[in-house]
Amino acid sequence: MALFSQEFGIDLGTYYTMIAEEGVLLEREPTVVAIAIDEQKIVEIGQSAKEMFGRVPDSLEIAHPLQHGVIADYEITQKLLEYLIKEVTGPIRLFHPRIMVSVPYGVTSVESRAVQEAVLEAGAREVFLIEQPLAAAIGIDLPINTPTGNMILNLGGGATQAAVLAMFGIVSAATLRKGGVDLDEAIATYVRRKYGLIIAQPTAERIKLEIGAAVPMNEKAGIEVQGQDQVTGLPQPLTLTTGEIVEALKDPLKEIVETARKVLEKTPPELVSDIIDRGIALSGGTALLPGMEKLLTKELGVPTYLVDNPTTCVVEGASRAFAPGIFPKIRRNLIS
Repeated sequence: MALFSQEFGIDLGTYYTMIAEEGVLLEREPTVVAIAIDEQKIVEIGQSAKEMFGRVPDSLEIAHPLQHGVIADYEITQKLLEYLIKEVTGPIRLFHPRIMVSVPYGVTSVESRAVQEAVLEAGAREVFLIEQPLAAAIGIDLPINTPTGNMILNLGGGATQAAVLAMFGIVSAATLRKGGVDLDEAIATYVRRKYGLIIAQPTAERIKLEIGAAVPMNEKAGIEVQGQDQVTGLPQPLTLTTGEIVEALKDPLKEIVETARKVLEKTPPELVSDIIDRGIALSGGTALLPGMEKLLTKELGVPTYLVDNPTTCVVEGASRAFAPGIFPKIRRNLIS
């Protein structure tokens, strides 16, 4: 990488942390670290740490420093960011980069200050915070530079955010501090209650990714996994179907629908009319759950569509926010 000052966007997510420059993704790693407990030293970061989950001795701890889209462990987050920033800038640099970091809509001043300080300590020269719905809208090229209404529903790993945007700002929005992680937990809870078996979060996530759906599907699918019997503690095989996962996810998906509905209800009628014409843009990793568009369209009565870059639009938008034609117009809406 060049030694001159650069401008990056960072999406600091519960599942993944990503870095982009001028709309191009440079780095994507799971937001996971492995720590040697006695030394309190980080030994692995990202994918290698994620693969160690549930497979390490008592001397190691697998930590997830982001919870519900915000920092839960400041020191670990700072070390993770320092590692990732060095990956994209190189070990030697004369100028520290300017960084635009995405944060959930409605973060508290304490939460936003923690993000700013962590990124500064990780090697940034200057830090700006942009709310994720605004970053996502820029990343998918929604026409938010006009007075017409545009709605986006960003379904992340730790938070669900619904927002209506116009004139480079957020008109109405709401954040539900639940996301893909909570879908995993719902699956694990369903298996425990129905079959008396305990499954780990990575197994629940794999079930969701392989056979999960938001609505009943015509094509029947199944998966066999290993669970641990609650009574005997012994391993036991289990076969689950898509229909069972639809049932397991019913309650958390209902909360997501209600979050979007509340935003529509408090949006001015003129903008709601625009949204009905344009549809609701669906982004975030959880948006990839089969049937999600169909569920939301049915429950909200508004066409909903999956964007082309659902998992990367936030980080791409954050990096593009530095563009001369965008930055001066959104600066008043950035979190300081």
